[in-house]
Amino acid sequence: MKPLALIVMTLTLVHGQAPESLKDAYRGRVRIGAALNPAQFEERDQRGNPVITAHFNTISPENALKWQSLHPRQDGYNFRRADEYVAVGEQHGMFVVGHALVWHSQKPQWVFQNADGQPLTRDVLFEHMRDHILTVVGRYKGRIGGCDVVIAAPPWWRIIGEDYIVRAFQFALEADTKAELYYNDYSLLNEAKRKGALELIGKLRAAGAVTHLTLAELKSITAH
Repeated sequence: MKPLALIVMTLTLVHGQAPESLKDAYRGRVRIGAALNPAQFEERDQRGNPVITAHFNTISPENALKWQSLHPRQDGYNFRRADEYVAVGEQHGMFVVGHALVWHSQKPQWVFQNADGQPLTRDVLFEHMRDHILTVVGRYKGRIGGCDVVIAAPPWWRIIGEDYIVRAFQFALEADTKAELYYNDYSLLNEAKRKGALELIGKLRAAGAVTHLTLAELKSITAH
C-alpha cells in the first residue's frame, strides 16, 4: 500500500471516518506536505495524484531542483522538470518548497573540481555557489514560497570554510527577500547537534541572513 493512502486509512480507523481532507483538518495550524517525483508533477501517477491534490497543501521536489538535475553543466541549466514541478504547485494553489541549493550530494564533479580533477579554490567555489543560488532563486522569485538553502555539506566547508553557510543564506535572501529560507539538517533531537544548529541560526541572524524566524522561536521549537 502506498504511504499516502495508508495515512488516509489510518485517520479513518482512528476517527471512524476520514476528514474531508488532511489539509482541511489541520488548516491554520500546520501545512501538510508531500514530496513529488516527475510522475506526480507531470500528473502521470493516476493513483497518487488525486490523493496529493485532495489532502496536501504544500509540496517539495524529490530531485527536480537538486544541482545534478538542474545544473548538470557549468555552462548550462535544465529547468524543464523544475518548471513543471513549480507549475503543478501553482495550479493547485499549494505552498511550493525548493530543495536544495547547497548540499554535498547529487552534485556534478565540476562543482568542486577543475578540469584536472583538482579541488577548486575558495573564490571559484564561492562564485559557483553565488551564480547557482541567484539564478535558481531568482527564476522562481515569488513562486517558490520557501527553500532549503543548506543541508549538511562537508565539501563546501572544507574548501570555503565555516562562512559558506552564512554566505549561501545571504545570496538566497538577495535573490528573494520574501521567501522562507530553511536550514535542513538531521538528528536535531541530539543535544549537541541541536546546540550547533541554534548557534548557526544566531550567526545567520547576526549577519542579516535570517528574517522569518527568531532565535527564541527556534529554541521553543527544538525544546519539544
